[in-house]
Amino acid sequence: MGTVTTPDGIEIFFKDWGTGQPIVFSHGWPLSADDWDAQMLFFLGRGYRVIAHDRRGHGRSTQSGDGHDMDHYADDLAAVTAHLDLHDAVHVGHSTGGGEVAHYIARHGESRVAKAVLISAVPPLMVRTDANPGGLPKSVFDDLQAQLAANRSEFYRALPSGPFYGFNRPGAEPSEAIIANWWRQGMMGGAKAHYDGIVAFSQTDFTEDLKKITVPVLVMHGDDDQIVPYADSGPLSAKLVQNGTLKTYPGFPHGMPTTQAETINADLLAFLQS
Repeated sequence: MGTVTTPDGIEIFFKDWGTGQPIVFSHGWPLSADDWDAQMLFFLGRGYRVIAHDRRGHGRSTQSGDGHDMDHYADDLAAVTAHLDLHDAVHVGHSTGGGEVAHYIARHGESRVAKAVLISAVPPLMVRTDANPGGLPKSVFDDLQAQLAANRSEFYRALPSGPFYGFNRPGAEPSEAIIANWWRQGMMGGAKAHYDGIVAFSQTDFTEDLKKITVPVLVMHGDDDQIVPYADSGPLSAKLVQNGTLKTYPGFPHGMPTTQAETINADLLAFLQS
């Protein structure tokens, strides 16, 4: 574990375990590097070097009042990879982290990157626009901000208890431990970062970023994702990148790296070894 200080004075916390080819994990909103526990232990045990950072304003990184946008997220990731002098790295991003990975590669180039994986990821664009008629109305994201501002703690119980992990589906068996861990990670971070982050993940258009990516990209998405709807995300991203593969998971929820870790890890390993 360590920290790196960005050019604008933000301290970014990261974990760095093991040796071998590096896998760099970018977490979703409003979580932390801890959300990758199942993946980091799995790949560490298979000879990889695993790295995960807390996004600015999240987890153990500086709770800054500004800079909560994709440009800063990508630059912070670049600061971590440069600090650790990573090469031949595989970048894996979940949800907002998928946007961070796409923007990082497009903005900073592929010289350090071998492959990328987008899991339940926000690209190409979440919000509905004239050019993106299949997106979600802006009012959906305005409501998320309103709930966060009104009672963040309550909001951070409701989201994992319901749509994030699909625990609101008939026959689902909610895990109190998973819900509590989501809440714990969320409450570690800063309310301002999380409030602004909703705009960052919903309104950033990653279309041009995706077109620039030439390394192999695996796009993994569940077709029962209630947070980032499948039809307007995964299939489109896989087509926009130059060397993309789409893997669709029937019935899997947004938080499938946690609830379906065994399946996701096996498919990630197969992609890394391909």
